[in-house]
Amino acid sequence: MSKIKIGTDVLSASTDRISYVFDEFEKIYVSFSGGKDSSVMTHLVMQEAIKRNVKVGLFFVDLEAQYKHTIDHVKDIFQQYKDFIIPFWFCAPLSLSNAVSVYEPRWVCWDTEKEWVRNPEKNSITNLERFPFFRYGMEFEEFTPEFGKWFSEGKKTACFVGIRADESLHRYATIKSEKKSKYNDKKWTTKIDDNLYNIYPIYDWKTSDVWAYNGKFFKSYNKIYDLMHKAGISIHQARLCQPYGNDQRKGLWLFHVLEPETWSKIVSRVNGVNSGSEFVKYSGNISGQVKINKPHGHTWQSFSKLLLCSMPRPLAEHYDNKICQFLSWWSVQRGYYDLNGDFVGIHNGIPDEVDPKLEASRKAPSWRRICKSLLRNDYWCKGLSFSQTQSHAYQRYKKIMRERKKKIGYKPLWI
Repeated sequence: MSKIKIGTDVLSASTDRISYVFDEFEKIYVSFSGGKDSSVMTHLVMQEAIKRNVKVGLFFVDLEAQYKHTIDHVKDIFQQYKDFIIPFWFCAPLSLSNAVSVYEPRWVCWDTEKEWVRNPEKNSITNLERFPFFRYGMEFEEFTPEFGKWFSEGKKTACFVGIRADESLHRYATIKSEKKSKYNDKKWTTKIDDNLYNIYPIYDWKTSDVWAYNGKFFKSYNKIYDLMHKAGISIHQARLCQPYGNDQRKGLWLFHVLEPETWSKIVSRVNGVNSGSEFVKYSGNISGQVKINKPHGHTWQSFSKLLLCSMPRPLAEHYDNKICQFLSWWSVQRGYYDLNGDFVGIHNGIPDEVDPKLEASRKAPSWRRICKSLLRNDYWCKGLSFSQTQSHAYQRYKKIMRERKKKIGYKPLWI
């Protein structure tokens, strides 16, 4: 869909949105990551807070395995606006994905039983007992909205989030969605809870707008982007994330190039990092990112079973639960049959492979799709259209799946 111009520049439009939010909401905080978009948005929000002489929350989740330049920049922002913020620098043990190893598919930042990449900052929040919503090892995606609910105290609250529609299809869909609940029908808002809304004031900015703003107004930014530029990374590809995730691992090798002293600690912190960085740097088949091949004499179905049998049992059972749901939905509920039109059971009711375009758009099932998720270490099987299971419900989910498998006569692939 083509963009609709509103007759003003993106900076003026963002400033107007932020001013509107300050007028409308009782409580305000900024979700800050230290990245380029998040930093620009923070400068804009703080400009309005200083203008009005009010304090806003500044919320930063420190994921431990991060660039030193990022931490230096975050400290600078917290210091720069110290008179107008309520600081929340969290060093919380959260569960995160590790897409570079089948032996440690999840890792917990600030795990009390591990040697950390770095020590928490002096003024960060490490004692989380005063936050009733916190559970050790809870998912990052659970932690952030729960903090917002806690911060709101039942009052109308705005959380500023620095995402741009141009950055990815997923972020574009977040803004564009017609199904989501919004504040006063503003498309650049999303309702999270009864009193909590996410606000995306720079959603229509381009990458060039971000750097033009920093240059024109001499704003502080994360200097790791300078090093990325020197390493040959374009301004459109430069991103900051926790290094071991499904999407983020594509930039994992940059730690070795940009901050060698950090890289040595990244390698020892989480299982599989060194080999994982080598594979993804060259977009190799081991990650299933571009093109995958099956061994000679195997079908995609038999290759899937081979992969599962090579995994540690708990991980194999985890993937098998997802595969069982995937097969059940497509072969039983949607009715996939063999070439003769006969229903052949839950294991064989989907094709071995179909048109790659249909697979990529998730419009058709195949065993090749299953293989690709296994090869990519796609722990939550998002490539099979699943979403992440909340940590507190995961044990109950496994029990339900064991009962469901028994009921439908499903034989695990990894046995």
